[in-house]
Amino acid sequence: MKNYHIWQELRHHLPFSILSVSFGLMGMGILNFLAYSVQVQDISFPSVELFHIFHPAHLLFSATATTAMFWQHEKKFFKAIITGFIGSVVICGISDIVIPYLSGLLLGAQMEFHICIIEHPLIVLPFVILGIIVGFLAPGTLEKQEGVIFSHSLHVFTSSIASILYLIGYGLTDWIDKIGAVLVFMVFAVVIPCCTSDIVFPLIVTGGEKKQHCCH
Repeated sequence: MKNYHIWQELRHHLPFSILSVSFGLMGMGILNFLAYSVQVQDISFPSVELFHIFHPAHLLFSATATTAMFWQHEKKFFKAIITGFIGSVVICGISDIVIPYLSGLLLGAQMEFHICIIEHPLIVLPFVILGIIVGFLAPGTLEKQEGVIFSHSLHVFTSSIASILYLIGYGLTDWIDKIGAVLVFMVFAVVIPCCTSDIVFPLIVTGGEKKQHCCH
């Protein structure tokens, strides 16, 4: 039964992920055009700077959703904090950093491995902490259909943008020539980690199946 719900979550995340990654690639195409228009030949620098905006924002949304899901099932304060922290920093780090890094290597780029929580803790931690706080306050709101759709949409969109920005900023500068493969890799980078951090991980930690929430 639990495997069925996990599959349901993945299935409902997939359309959000494909659309979000597609919009993200369109946005990066515009950024690429503007960079060349002002004779900035290296798109990696603005991509890195934007990554350090979208990655912390992604962690905030993830910490909110993960903490809220856990808190709905189990009212253990410190365990909820740990769950929200691991679900956002570790799992979303896989989405925003590890998978784009490996994707770049597979596409022939010389990638740089950059872990924000280690190299820029003061950028990342405030977003994670605020996300956990909101997660304690938000379960009643996120339980409603509008809240579920809104939170999932924000999470998936910021995740897709952050993953694309890491891929381009830390190595794959010729991404337009490989845009088809980039689309596939980035959808994979978004849908599985986002579903895992929002739904699967907090439910496994609580060991409960009392309530299941899909983004439909």
